[in-house]
Amino acid sequence: MPLWLREHRWHQTPTAVFLSLPLRGARATPANIFCSERYLKVSIPPFLFEAILYAPIDDTNSTAKIGNGNIFFTLYKKEPAMWDSLTLENADKEKLQYLRENAVLKAQQKAKEETEAKKTTKEEHKKYALEATMKLEEAERKRIEDLKEKERQKVTEELELWKNQQKDADKYKSIQKEGELHQEIGQLKERKNEKMTKTRIPNEGTSKSRPKPTKGHASCSIFSPNVKEEQLPAPRSAATIKVNFTPRVFPTALRESRVAEEEEWLHKQAEARRTISADLSELEDLKEEEKNPDWLKDKGNKMFAMGNYLAAVNAYNLAVRLNNKLPLLYLNRAACHLKLRNLHKAIEDSSKALELLTPPVPDNEGARVKAYVRRGTAFCQLELYTEGLQDYEAALKIDPKNKNIEKDAEKIRHLIQGTMQGS
Repeated sequence: MPLWLREHRWHQTPTAVFLSLPLRGARATPANIFCSERYLKVSIPPFLFEAILYAPIDDTNSTAKIGNGNIFFTLYKKEPAMWDSLTLENADKEKLQYLRENAVLKAQQKAKEETEAKKTTKEEHKKYALEATMKLEEAERKRIEDLKEKERQKVTEELELWKNQQKDADKYKSIQKEGELHQEIGQLKERKNEKMTKTRIPNEGTSKSRPKPTKGHASCSIFSPNVKEEQLPAPRSAATIKVNFTPRVFPTALRESRVAEEEEWLHKQAEARRTISADLSELEDLKEEEKNPDWLKDKGNKMFAMGNYLAAVNAYNLAVRLNNKLPLLYLNRAACHLKLRNLHKAIEDSSKALELLTPPVPDNEGARVKAYVRRGTAFCQLELYTEGLQDYEAALKIDPKNKNIEKDAEKIRHLIQGTMQGS
């Protein structure tokens, strides 16, 4: 049977009721508290506190704080008035039962409406995120097409310029060849005139026949081999060079041999090569920009800003597969896991980011502070307050002037003290 908690203290104003309930060493969470307009219940096995309130309250704005072994309720009255007592007295059992059941039904209806509202809001956010993603991808696709078109135009202009330069060069060569041809013709004419001068008759009275050309002195033509264009050497023929590599050998003395370790090392190397080749084959279907870790990081940041944490995690996962040495990828993915309540993964990613943020230098102070705070937050949400406090104190050592971190660390210390006093 439950143990009824009878001890409580309360006081009121015309607009609010302040109730303090001792826990007697029990440990309470918000899930142990149920509150409606007329019904208040605190169930911490084996303890139970139940009250049918004197008048209706505003259960939406009313609050409950747990700390130092007590629960402090601030209950705002729906109508300003002074109550005669905290609970409704001198009421029959049927009325109390009705009020209790009515409170439970209203709470269930309210929870159902909130669930439907969250579902609708989530679908709207998902639809908005999808539309935003489609717009971003369309804009990126258009930008890439514009770049391609600009490059195409640039290449076309360069090709036209090259063609014009080739035409000018060919024209210059033809003019140069024509000039050389005229020069050769002039030289041949001069030679012919010299021969005619030598064979001319010295006196008009004497006549000698012009000597006939012999076989060795054939008539010269302008199309002789001397005038032909000088031929270029033939291009080099293509060939394939085969390279043979010597097998890897571990030159270890037999008495110091580590054959098993060497074979295991070779096996791991081969396995790593197979894994890399498999990953590359899977990544072949990706677009060119999707193979860039920095582009994927920016996309993950945009998805995180829009509240689409699953899409952001997917983007960071792909970026990590492409480059697992960027600490910001793990740091940002840890923030997503915190939002998704994947607390152990958030701790793992924050720890990996801290491993990569070495050596500690002034340039990576901000990233290290974020890593410690995110890991400390995950520890605290797992109720591992001592580990969380250690990370917050480590962040304060790096940034001692950060008031927000100092306040959070103080809250964690109070939680630890309250836990120790309660136990």
